[in-house]
Amino acid sequence: MKDYWYHPGGGEKKTNGGGSFMKYEIRGNTLPVVILTLEKGESVFTESGGMAWMSDGFEMKTNMEGGLFGGIARKLAGETIFMTTYTCKKQHGIIAFASSFPGKIIPLQLSAGQSIICQKKAFLCAERTVKLEIFFRKKLGAGLFGGEGFILEKVTGPGMCFIEMDGEVVEYDLAPGEIMKVDTGHIAMFEPTVDFDIEMIRGFTNILFGGEGLFLSTLRGPGRIWLQSMPLQNLAARLIPYLPSSSSS
Repeated sequence: MKDYWYHPGGGEKKTNGGGSFMKYEIRGNTLPVVILTLEKGESVFTESGGMAWMSDGFEMKTNMEGGLFGGIARKLAGETIFMTTYTCKKQHGIIAFASSFPGKIIPLQLSAGQSIICQKKAFLCAERTVKLEIFFRKKLGAGLFGGEGFILEKVTGPGMCFIEMDGEVVEYDLAPGEIMKVDTGHIAMFEPTVDFDIEMIRGFTNILFGGEGLFLSTLRGPGRIWLQSMPLQNLAARLIPYLPSSSSS
């Protein structure tokens, strides 16, 4: 199993067998921000409007990567049609990307050709060598009832990338054939070797009063999975009863 993890507070990019490295620091708990230190010539890209702050000396280029089809595909995956690349033109500079919702920022170092599948809107930023594309769920049932829809995001190396997830994050390594059953929305990211499917909850009483709906998502190993404690849609649903309505005013 290839290692993805870094010290949660930040550090230098780990490499296998040498190479350049990028310094980063993740600050904050509930609404974190990742601060990158780039050397001259290094580039990172993000969705349009994703940058929080930066020092002087960065060149900014915005375009519709992959043409019209690529832009539309990213929109379907929850990202913006346009992507922006920031290139450091001075000896070094800092640039920050903030999480857009309460949760965690996960730093990943992907080797050449190594991919990860994540939920829509999870991509925060990455080195210019990283490829961001959409991932179509092939199984009809999983797309309709798995809670994530048919379109996810696929991030492929080589390079450093940063993924944002909802709430706290728990990681598991599934052995071949090992299954984890997950409630809708709690699946944040998984390796391509993991099989994503659904199963119907058994028992009439469980379906009506169990509070889990009709289906649970099933993740079958081998592979690594990342689960999130508070999906954004669940948080929104919990807040709705406390929001003022027009009828009460």
